[in-house]
Amino acid sequence: MAKESALGDNFYAAGVDLSGDTQQLRRVSGGPAKLFDTTGLNKDAHERIGGGRDGAMAWTSFFNPAAGQEHALLSTLPTTDVHLMYCRGTTLGNPAAAMIGKQTNYDPDRSREGELLLAVDAVANGYGLEWGRLLTAGKRTDTAATDGTSVDLTDVTTAFGWQAYVQVFSVAGTSVTVALEDSASAGSGFAALTGAAFTAVAAPGPGWQRLAGARDATVRRYVRAVTTGTFTSAVFAVMFARNVTEVAF
Repeated sequence: MAKESALGDNFYAAGVDLSGDTQQLRRVSGGPAKLFDTTGLNKDAHERIGGGRDGAMAWTSFFNPAAGQEHALLSTLPTTDVHLMYCRGTTLGNPAAAMIGKQTNYDPDRSREGELLLAVDAVANGYGLEWGRLLTAGKRTDTAATDGTSVDLTDVTTAFGWQAYVQVFSVAGTSVTVALEDSASAGSGFAALTGAAFTAVAAPGPGWQRLAGARDATVRRYVRAVTTGTFTSAVFAVMFARNVTEVAF
């Protein structure tokens, strides 16, 4: 695969598209919070094992006091969890990172010239930061129940479970339910992944959720996002992570 720039990226938080209000992502990090030294006396070099998973996202925001934009969302400094999703481009199947975490600050910086920027940080809570693939081309808009285009995960099957994140930005009508299906073939044989139906989001939205399958759940090669419900418009984004090795949270 060719090298890429970061042009065309998107950034979502709790069902709000912050892409246009974000100057830069300063940090998207994950992995063990700490490495433990397990070097024995009979070793010539250090040995280490990973500790608990962690993650963080940090970004610089423009000040936008319009309804439904960054100031209304971020200035509340909620004590509850926030849902963050970084999309490396908005093509179906592109890499994306998602995280459930705590927002820790909302710090304005006004320059002498009058520029107003805000530093925002969030740290993971419970699961760490996870990388996966977009099952939507950035934000997807369905106007009726829809079987989305599948993403080819390349490997025929894996049996180490999965995690998935959804952000629903808006719903017109009554409600929308987003669910995931997999198949061994791109064109047929799709069936619901066990436990992969997100909670319905009622109009007008927004809503967000993280789901996880059993640690030994099999996931076949092709995965897609489908919608059901009573709605005339539903705008949402889905990230899916299929584990290729055993994962513990």
